[in-house]
Order: sequence, then structure tokens, then C-alpha cells
Amino acid sequence: MAAHGRSALRDLFDESPTPHIAHPPRTHHRDFYVATDGSFRESGGGLGAVIETRDGTRVARIATTDTPPDNNVAEYRALHLGLDVLAARAPRDARVGVLVDHDALASNVNNTVLATGHPDRKPPRPVSVPAATRYHWRGIQARLNGFAEIRAARIDSDQNPAHPLANAPTQYQHVNQEADRCVLPDPPETTAATEFPPPSRADRNGGSGRASD
Repeated sequence: MAAHGRSALRDLFDESPTPHIAHPPRTHHRDFYVATDGSFRESGGGLGAVIETRDGTRVARIATTDTPPDNNVAEYRALHLGLDVLAARAPRDARVGVLVDHDALASNVNNTVLATGHPDRKPPRPVSVPAATRYHWRGIQARLNGFAEIRAARIDSDQNPAHPLANAPTQYQHVNQEADRCVLPDPPETTAATEFPPPSRADRNGGSGRASD
């Protein structure tokens, strides 16, 4: 359960690994979080996405049927959809946390993000995507470059709030009728770490003339 005034997606993001990218506390302060999932069945699959601000305000939920050729392609299509929806509702300077339950996808997102800061634009590890996703991957790359900062966390499918939307899209069609919201999160909360200097920088001898304990 999310803490009061915090996004449930933020809690998942904070507790989950971000492949190839260090996860220091400052990275927890995303402006928006988007969880996506894709499903594949011979009878028809689906795409799901849930978007929240860091203070827990729901921005959008999507549940739609789809006909991907396999589960891997479905995951890429779902992320493309989720980022498209977020891009229409978030400013370009937003910091975004992505949550997916697909190892390769999370890895490819973070490697692509890291490549943007490399002098020769090369990712630290090779990026390999299924051939059938190439157009969706191009769309994902465009969206990754459209935000101030973005990284992906890998979560378990049973924790992914987009999982039921993707696996039973016809049962969740009502979420698509929710009013469009274009909201900004509340300002980041202040913490003791930001209000007071850490012990290593504090004036330990100030006033008393003796060292602190």
C-alpha cells in the first residue's frame, strides 16, 4: 500500500531494480510514473497502462485489445502506448519512472537512456529488440528523448497494475471512459536531508567549543 501522499507506482519503483542504472535516493523523485503491460493469446491479446503523478494522482488508465504476434511484441506496443499517452499530458521537463515486467525491455530502455549521455552515443550494452517491434521501438526511442529524465524499473507481473488491464481488456473497457486529466504533481516534499546538512558537513564545534559526540 502506498504511503499517504505518495503514488503506489512510486513505491513499486522505489523498491524495484533499475537495470544498468544506479538507484540512488534522488532518483525516487520522479514527476510521473507509468506502468505498462502487454498480453498475447491466440484468441487476441491486450495492452494496458496506468499513469500516476508522484503524489498519487491518477492521470490515466488504458485497457485495449490488440493482436500482437507474440508476447514480446505486446510488451513493446504497450510501452509505446503508455509513453504516447503520458507525453500528451506531461511537460517536456518531466522526470519519468517506467515500470515493466519484461527484463529485456527494461534493459533496452535504460541502455538507450545511458547512450544519450555517452560521447559517441553508444549504449553500455547492446540493444536488441524483436524485429516485429522495430517501428514501436522507434516510437519508444522518440519518447525517451522527449522527457528531461527517464529510467525503467523491472517489477513482477503480479505486482504490475497494468497486468489485469492487458490480460482482460474487454472487462476493463470502462477505464477508457475516465475523463482525460492533465495534472502536475505537487512540489516534492522536503526531507531532513534537504533541510539540514549531513553530519560530515555540520559545524560540529560551533558554539560549544567542543567536538560533538
